Amino acid sequence: MTINHSQVLTATPAGPVLRNEVRRGLRASLPVMLGFIPFALVLGAQATQKGLSVVEVALMTGLNFGGGSEFTAMSLWTSPPQVLLIVAMSALVNSRHILMGAALAPYLRHLPRRRAVPALFFMCDESWAMALADAQRQAARRISLTYYLGVSAGLYLTWVVFTATGAALGPIIGDVERYGFDMAFTAVFLVLLRGMWKGVRACRPWLVSLVVAAATYLLVPGAWYVAAGAAAGLVAAAVWGARE
Repeated sequence: MTINHSQVLTATPAGPVLRNEVRRGLRASLPVMLGFIPFALVLGAQATQKGLSVVEVALMTGLNFGGGSEFTAMSLWTSPPQVLLIVAMSALVNSRHILMGAALAPYLRHLPRRRAVPALFFMCDESWAMALADAQRQAARRISLTYYLGVSAGLYLTWVVFTATGAALGPIIGDVERYGFDMAFTAVFLVLLRGMWKGVRACRPWLVSLVVAAATYLLVPGAWYVAAGAAAGLVAAAVWGARE
C-alpha cells in the first residue's frame, strides 16, 4: 500500500494543536490576570458606592469590556445619572480602540470577517498588546486566533468575576484604594510597555503622546486627554515615519 504523506499531514488532528494554543494564551496572560484583580475589586467597590448592584456591575463589565471607560463612567455617575455625558465620555475613552484595531488589521487578514469581528469584542489594551507582540514574533506575522482567545478568555473572566466580587465585598471592606490596589493599573501597563520596547527612537511617539495627554489633563476638564494623547502620538509616528 502506498502512503501519501500529504494525506497523513492533512489528517493530523488539529484539536491538540488548538488546545495547546489556547493553553499558551492562558499561561501568557496569567500575570496580567493577577494584575487585573486589584483594580477590578476597586471598580466593583466604587460601583456599589454609586448604587449599582452586583448583577448590574457584572452586566456593565461583561457587556463593555473596557476598564478605562468603566472607571470614567463611575467617576461621572450621579443620581440620577447623566446618561448622555457618560456615553459620550465612555466613547471618547474607548476611541483608542479604533487605532488599536487598525494596528491589528494587517495581522488578521488571514481570518474571515465573520471570525475576526466577534473576536475583537474581547480586545482590551492587554489582549491587544499581547496578541500584537506574539504575531510580530512569529515567522508568519499573523495573529493566532486560538492564542488570542486563550489570552482574552482569562482576562475577560477575571475582569467580570472580580468586579462582581468587588461589588459584593465593597460594603464590607470600604474604600479599597487605601490599600494601594489602584496602583495595579499602572503596574500592568508598565509591564506591557516593557514587552513592546523597541529602543529609544521607536518610543518617541510615546513621549509625545504622554506630554500632550498630561498637558491636556491639566488644562482641559473631562477625558479629552485620552483622545489628545492618542492623536498626538499618531501624528508624531506618521511624521517621523515619513522622514525615515
